[in-house]
Order: sequence, then C-alpha cells, then structure tokens
Amino acid sequence: MKALVLAAGTGSRLRPVTHTGAKQLVPVANKPVLFYALEAIAAARVTDVGIVVGPSADDIREAVDDGSHFGLDVTYIRQEEPLGLAHAVQVSQDFLGDDDFLMYLGDNFVGEGVAHVAAEFRRQRPAAQILLTAVADPTAFGVAELDAEGRVVSLEEKPRVPKSDLAVMGVYLFTSAIHEAIREIKPSARGELEITHAIQWLIEDGRDVRSTISTGYWRDTGNVADMLDVNRHVLDSTVVDHRVAGDVDADSRLTGRVHVAPGARVVRSRIEGPVVIGPGAVVVGSRIGPHTSIAEDCEITGSDIESSIVLCGSTVRDVPAIAASLIGRHTSVVSARPGETHQLVLGDHTRVTLAS
Repeated sequence: MKALVLAAGTGSRLRPVTHTGAKQLVPVANKPVLFYALEAIAAARVTDVGIVVGPSADDIREAVDDGSHFGLDVTYIRQEEPLGLAHAVQVSQDFLGDDDFLMYLGDNFVGEGVAHVAAEFRRQRPAAQILLTAVADPTAFGVAELDAEGRVVSLEEKPRVPKSDLAVMGVYLFTSAIHEAIREIKPSARGELEITHAIQWLIEDGRDVRSTISTGYWRDTGNVADMLDVNRHVLDSTVVDHRVAGDVDADSRLTGRVHVAPGARVVRSRIEGPVVIGPGAVVVGSRIGPHTSIAEDCEITGSDIESSIVLCGSTVRDVPAIAASLIGRHTSVVSARPGETHQLVLGDHTRVTLAS
C-alpha cells in the first residue's frame, strides 16, 4: 500500500498567516500539522508516500525533505491548479500505479491515527473505504448514507438536507478502481473533480464501498478556531510531563505540564501549563497561560498570553491580555498602553501597535 498526502491547498481561510507559508506547516504544539499526518501514516506501516504540492511546494520540500526522518520515502507531485481532490489523484497516477493507497488530507488532524482503518482495509480490500464521524452540522461536509451493514449507499457534498449526520473525514483508502471512476466523472459546478463523485460512481457501478465510523478527535485545521482547538487538544494529550531543558530563573513559577525546550529562557514569569516554549525563545516578566504554544526564537516581555499560538521569531511586548490568537512568523506586537483583551490573527512579518 502507498499513501497520498494532499498538501497543495492555499489556506484561504487562514489568511493572512498563509499568505507567506503553507497552511499544512502552521504548527500546533510547535509541530506542523502535516507532520502529525506523516507520523500517522508511518504508524500504519505505509512507507512509500507521495505528497501533492502546489504554490508552497518549496516550503514543504524544505520541511519534509526526503521523509527519512519519519521513516518514509517521499515523492513530490505537482498539482498546478487546485481542481479538486479527485484531480489530485489523477495527477498522481504515475506514482500510484495499480497499488492500493491511503489518501490523507494534509491539513486534517486525526487524533486516533489511521493504523486501525488501514489494517481493516488490508483485510477486506473493498474498492473504497472512507472514515466517517458524526457532526453537529452535516451541511458543511460531504455526508454519507449507510445501509444496515455499514456499506456506503450514497455520498453527497454539503447537502441542504443531509441524509445522516456522518461527515466524511479527510482519510480515504482506495484500490486502483478509483482511477476508472475518476475518468468517468465530470467537473462539478465549482469546476472541480470531486472525490465524493468518484466514490458515488463506484457505488452506482456496484463496487464495494465501506466505511469506518470514528468516535475519536478530528479537526480540519482550515480555520483559526479549529487550529487553536487542535493546539489545545495536543497540549492536553501529549505534553504529559513537566520537562524543563532550558533555563528558568528562581523568580519564575511553572505550574502544570510545561515543556521548556533547550536554549529557551524564562525570567520572572509565570507559566501555567499545558504550555510549550520552543528553542531559543525568551519569556521575561510575563504570564503564559494554559494551551499556549510559543515557537522558537520568540521574545515575550511584560505580556499575558493564553490559549494562543505564537509562530517563530515573533515579539510580543507589554501587551496585557492576548487570548485565542494566532500570531504569524516574525511578527511584532507592541502595546502603547494597557488595555482590554485583544484577539489577533496576524500574518507573517507584521507589526502591530496596540493602544487602549
């Protein structure tokens, strides 16, 4: 079995942060979202991986390289235009050949991984298998209708009147039958080759399409709220112990689960975990509240931050209350005077002066 990771999207819902970087490389708990996907694929015993890339190809190549540090062998596949998930499969056919494959959307976070569904697919080998989860608002997703045995009867993309509450997650498994299906479908009204249409073609052609229902944690990190929610989830679930590899002075107080990376410094500050502070970061005279990730080489001085992600090389100075914020790379946030809580979504290389 091979894997196909889709990482060609432009991240329009995460702008301005993604104007200068790939959305799949925005970190949660100081690790790019894409890396969690690659780790999950490796854990599923799949090593031959194609990554479909677009405008941010160079950034993704630099971050992932040949994949060897994940235990993977990575091939890069260019998708020149964002013409749909099925189109991404189509442009990857030379890499995929006639092999079975697992397709993983690179901006999705699946808390329980994909090893279980990959093992199930290997045993049964239906033409397609999709991962589903119950959601409160199915109209925002592809929605599956199942029969009594769990086989997929129909799929509909963002239906006005959903036939179930089961949303299609960003994980799919296919035999080579999917290539025939993609050749038979036409672009949708939005001009894209939809993978849901290809799977529906398989169903109508009498092929075996199965599902696995997940009750674990899952998010599509395409917007700021979901990105922050994944950051909270990862910090809650993986920052297990209090680990201090950097320097923390005697006037600072660390409570809860806090990871201070090598080369980081904490001076006269209060850190309330779960929190991660990246290499080379400096926190002085500040409070870093729960569910916050401070990336490498940041400088936080005289400020209060919680439930936020601060990307690498950024400076926050004399800002009394930042919450539920995503601050881009090499950004400067400086407060003129103390004020009320600020909520920020800032692009890279930005400077903001806050006044109350």
